[in-house]
Amino acid sequence: MAEEVELKLALAEDHQARFLRHPLLKQALARHVETLDNIYYDTADLSLRRRGIGLRLRRKGRLWLQTVKQAGASHAGLSSRPEWEGPYSGHFDFSEIDDPTVREWLQRPKLLTRIVPICETRFRRITWTFAAAPGTVLLTLDRGWIIANGCREAISEVELELAGAPVHAIFALAAQLAQRVALTPSVLSKAERGYRLHLGTPRTPIKAATVALSAALPPFEAFRRIALSCLEHLQQNHHGALNSDDPEYIHQMRVATRRLRAALRLFAPVLPAGLADSLRLPFAALMTCLGRARDLDVLLAEIANPVLTALPNEPRLPALAGDITNRRYAARAEALALLAAPDYGRTLLSALESLHPVPAVDSLEIPLQSFATGRLRRLRKKLRRLAAAAELDDPVSLHALRIGVKRLRYALEFFAPLAPAGAFARALQRLAALQDTLGQLNDLANAGALLMDCAGDDPRLREAVTLIGGWHGPRYAALLESVTPELGRLARLRLPPFAAA
Repeated sequence: MAEEVELKLALAEDHQARFLRHPLLKQALARHVETLDNIYYDTADLSLRRRGIGLRLRRKGRLWLQTVKQAGASHAGLSSRPEWEGPYSGHFDFSEIDDPTVREWLQRPKLLTRIVPICETRFRRITWTFAAAPGTVLLTLDRGWIIANGCREAISEVELELAGAPVHAIFALAAQLAQRVALTPSVLSKAERGYRLHLGTPRTPIKAATVALSAALPPFEAFRRIALSCLEHLQQNHHGALNSDDPEYIHQMRVATRRLRAALRLFAPVLPAGLADSLRLPFAALMTCLGRARDLDVLLAEIANPVLTALPNEPRLPALAGDITNRRYAARAEALALLAAPDYGRTLLSALESLHPVPAVDSLEIPLQSFATGRLRRLRKKLRRLAAAAELDDPVSLHALRIGVKRLRYALEFFAPLAPAGAFARALQRLAALQDTLGQLNDLANAGALLMDCAGDDPRLREAVTLIGGWHGPRYAALLESVTPELGRLARLRLPPFAAA
């Protein structure tokens, strides 16, 4: 059995020529070009996929190779997984797989009769070999197509695979390449993309996933897994943000950066010196840009458009909405330019490298549950103070309360796997509802200044702003009224217990 360790990167199609002109490629020890045809197999009900097994035939010249891959560790583009490869002689042969569980499961006669082609890929691969003592790194550029279910998607990928070299060698090469071309960690393999085509699964915005934690993990390792999940959440929405008008992609990318910032704050006591700044500062410009685009999305969709719909014959509103729309397009264009630039890919690669490899664990480190309990109690204590200080006629105090609610909610979400199933659900539901209410109040409180900036000195547009404010007045009052009982509940908020370690 071999273990494949690779970093998969998406290459912008319009940067392929620039990539091929990169001076780094001249330093390669060797260069090889080939055309690869691949067929991926599964059962009609995708039982191999459900078990985390990939089965592929690859044609290289006149030879066919059979490859079996098993699901391994994958974090925001960097993956490590078991792989078995051997010649194919007209029928599948799993006898050489040295994992008896995998071998016996695949060798079941009933399964063998049900295996059918799922998707195909055909691409031209250029491979460069670079020295990286004590081994080498293989750099490949793949350009071609994924085909399934009568549809096809373009392949434009770069992979860096270890061949006896240390992990940092991958990142060193990737960083040099990303100086000139737009390379971003890719979270979907060719096979996974083929399965999506086979199933006709449309791309949709992806929300944050629950991170698997256990009481046995040191706090820093828990942070590392959460941070990697945040980077993956960011990248899962990157393609959609660049290729779709759906504003939810940008919103989810903003959520990913905020969750990363929350994790940095939550785990600050156990982070190595300098790590927090190395992860926080490079994302500051991205967070600002995404936030500006999101604020204008909300201003148009949730503040201006409902009034336009309710008052269709009011002539002053369309002009103001048009100015908001223009600003929204400009903010979106700025965000997309940032997401498509090489700087974005370099930021992600730097963040990914800072989280690999795992540092040595101090045997005296505090248990994760004890650490989590202490941090949650601290956040709850601060939230209670914010609730006591909140005043309904003071938007600033309500905004501070919203931030306190959000931080405790994120912390509960991060640590939820340590608790009995559903233990945190009620508290999370209550905090999420309150955060949403306070978020709407904050949007309405900030809308006035944004709308007046859009109106400028035009008296008719300023009158439109007054109309919008008046129309939302009852909604604002109702939201404020709903906050009052929640302040008392926050004072009595209890933290659910963790499971026995």
